[in-house]
Amino acid sequence: MRDRVPVVVQGSGRRGRRAGLAGVLWAGAELIVTVGVVVLLLVVHQVWWTNRQAVAAAQEQVRALERAWGDGDGDGDGADGEAGGADGGGAEPVAGIPSEPADGAGYEGDGVPAAGRGPGPAATRPARAPDREPAYAVLRVPRLGLVVPVAQGVDKRSVLDKGYAGQYPGTAGPGAQGNFALAGHRNTHGEPFRYINRLRAGDELIVEMRGRRYTYMVGKTLSQTTERDTGVIAPVPRSVVKPDQGYSEPGAYITLTTCTPEYSSKYRLVVWGTLKSS
Repeated sequence: MRDRVPVVVQGSGRRGRRAGLAGVLWAGAELIVTVGVVVLLLVVHQVWWTNRQAVAAAQEQVRALERAWGDGDGDGDGADGEAGGADGGGAEPVAGIPSEPADGAGYEGDGVPAAGRGPGPAATRPARAPDREPAYAVLRVPRLGLVVPVAQGVDKRSVLDKGYAGQYPGTAGPGAQGNFALAGHRNTHGEPFRYINRLRAGDELIVEMRGRRYTYMVGKTLSQTTERDTGVIAPVPRSVVKPDQGYSEPGAYITLTTCTPEYSSKYRLVVWGTLKSS
């Protein structure tokens, strides 16, 4: 009987190691794809869905205000259109200004800051912005086809993330001597101020309240400044970062602020206008 010669199988251990490595790589690829899909869904929710929610809620708020004004409802209050969602980029207000005034602090009578009071334009009677109503006015920008409710304060959750324009506490009321200063998102959450960089000198900015309408004319634009440039919302708006930008004489001004560049909150874009005399 012949002796059996043992057969040695070469490379079986190596193939096993390769198979194990392939399995690890496959699992890693599946994990990367899964994470990518989750991130994509979050981006879609933040950029697209929150916009839809905020735009719909903001427009309902505009309609509610118009119904209340038409019905002569004394409180002027409408549906408080909640848009929900997490904080989004694109509408950081100018830093150094409190988000909410304490019990309307800083306003006297017609809504002009106590330190900057003065007679309004002869053709208008300045309106006092209500202290606590969620939205009290409507801003219309014909050039952009923009119609957005205006509320007190620049808090993200309660104002800006609803797709509203928020009035900086302590700034003048619509039509008043001083600076009626607003902040709004540029990206996400309704992004009402996304295209204000397209505004040009002479464009109209219309503010409507119950029984009152104020038309401002765009005068100047500051394409970029820092988030701490509080001079842009001063009663006489002038940049403290770029002192050659802004105004030097008292008047009735409007200021729109938003973030720049898009999808970033590094800098601020500013548009200024002056009240149009009738």
